[in-house]
Amino acid sequence: MKSEEAFLGFIDEFFPNKHDFLVLGRGDDCAVLKADKDYCVSSDLFLEDVHFRRDYFSPADIGYKALAVNISDIAAMGAKPVAFTMDLMAPADVDDDFWREFLKSMSMLARQNDIVLAGGDLSRADRIGVSISIFGVSGSTGFIRRGNCSYGDILFTIGDIGLARAGMMSLEAVGEKARETLPAAVMAHLRPKPKIMIGTLLNAAGVKALMDVSDGLARDLPRLLGPDLGADLTLDASMLNSNVITFAETIGIDPVEFAVLGGEDYALLGAVSPFEAGKAESVPGFTRIGTVTRTPGITLNGQPFTAEGFDHFSQ
Repeated sequence: MKSEEAFLGFIDEFFPNKHDFLVLGRGDDCAVLKADKDYCVSSDLFLEDVHFRRDYFSPADIGYKALAVNISDIAAMGAKPVAFTMDLMAPADVDDDFWREFLKSMSMLARQNDIVLAGGDLSRADRIGVSISIFGVSGSTGFIRRGNCSYGDILFTIGDIGLARAGMMSLEAVGEKARETLPAAVMAHLRPKPKIMIGTLLNAAGVKALMDVSDGLARDLPRLLGPDLGADLTLDASMLNSNVITFAETIGIDPVEFAVLGGEDYALLGAVSPFEAGKAESVPGFTRIGTVTRTPGITLNGQPFTAEGFDHFSQ
């Protein structure tokens, strides 16, 4: 792209500038969203050599995942995404074909979820960086928050835990060959599927607490529970994707422990009262993994589990 105007024109090819929730779209100092109900807002950074590598992420993978991880945050509130803004860092050596594939993939995901690109910013940089802020509207019972758990609540997940971690570690170890040996794991890392419909179903089912698992179950579960409660987990290998088992056994780690550590799963993790669990249990993919306890900390299959999982600032 030879100018900012040319890049903006390129964006306009892929993203419409009209939407039911958009009063004023791209092209002014600010966008204006129609605020007839409460909005939730989330943001994520997606940075080259931190969150992705061009060695094995295609331009389409990068565009897709940059938006998908934000949509997942909206799903975790039991909400519906309606609009997003994007700040884009564009190195001079990245050609037009890269951005065409990047934008095409992102725009397809946006259309699938009826989300409009409301605005953003562009800048030159040494590496590719994407910063997205996303807006969502509440589901049938409002927004589902973290920390609203009680003793005895049923803990559950929807989505594969540990699968994306297996894909990432395999790609780091053997590159493109991982696509042949662990295809499901690789796709879970490159193309996570946001669970918007699942989130709205859980909202209607009266789920008490919900979040998406982005840093692994071990690190995210305490965030769901809050400071004064713990969890007693019961998991076995039959609950895991076969790619997780294959990879964990290859590197000599217990598959269940590997899955609990996880990372970038973008599964949903929630809690529901045992007296109101019937509707939630009927939601596709609902997997009971344990119960909320009065004592802080996590036990896994009867043993204390103290590993903390992924942390960007400790890696």
